[in-house]
Amino acid sequence: MVATPIGNLADITLRALEVLRTVDAIFAEDTRVTRALLAHHGIDAKARSLHAHNEDRAAQEVMAALEAGRDVALVSDAGTPGISDPGARAVQSALAAGKEVIPIPGASALAAALSISGTQGPFAFLGFLPSKGAARRRALERWREFPHTLVLYEAPHRILECLVDLADLLGKDRAVVIARELTKMFESVHHCRLADAHAWLAEDANRQRGEFVLIVSGAPAPDEDDSEARRVLEALLDELPVKTAVKLAATITGAPRNALYAAALDLEKARQR
Repeated sequence: MVATPIGNLADITLRALEVLRTVDAIFAEDTRVTRALLAHHGIDAKARSLHAHNEDRAAQEVMAALEAGRDVALVSDAGTPGISDPGARAVQSALAAGKEVIPIPGASALAAALSISGTQGPFAFLGFLPSKGAARRRALERWREFPHTLVLYEAPHRILECLVDLADLLGKDRAVVIARELTKMFESVHHCRLADAHAWLAEDANRQRGEFVLIVSGAPAPDEDDSEARRVLEALLDELPVKTAVKLAATITGAPRNALYAAALDLEKARQR
């Protein structure tokens, strides 16, 4: 599994180049992209296709090559294969057959964005959210109360609506890092609140171009000073399930639902002791 540049063609390791020169077969997400990379580094090798629409068949071709005793390299268009890119099925088949699978590490948009975000500690990587609005909102709802950093990828034609959903479902005051076109000529990194992210992108169409990594701060801890909201929540929890109690407490008090949910879980744990 060979990591390739996410933009700048110089961002490839010496080990990766040596592997690509010496393997018997290269499988690539887009052979045109891989041919350009190989030509740039003076490597005369052909690439076969392994992408999201032919992954099952291509995985069988990979296995046939491995069974014949050949060495195979798998690359994606950019970054580390198998991370929001095809490749996992071929790896699963190889492992099941007792074949050795070796990582050739290198560029990753996920790691690159995190390294310049200023965040630290645990994070969850969501990859690409569903493309349809309703499914995307349902997916985000599941992460509303997650207390740590969220990292996701997004395509340019969905970035504006995605940021609206993030603000509506996670909370407008959360911090977001908008990393675009990392390592490329028009790379940009912008820090703001989710409340301001849509307007910042919308005011310049050029800011909406390219591939995006979004890094969103985790759910805030409950406000310990909000005694009234906590009192209402405790009373509702005496009679109602957690989800219903949190929803009503948020409506009655105006307190953030994610903070109330975290407080409700704490109260439930305390009652069970």
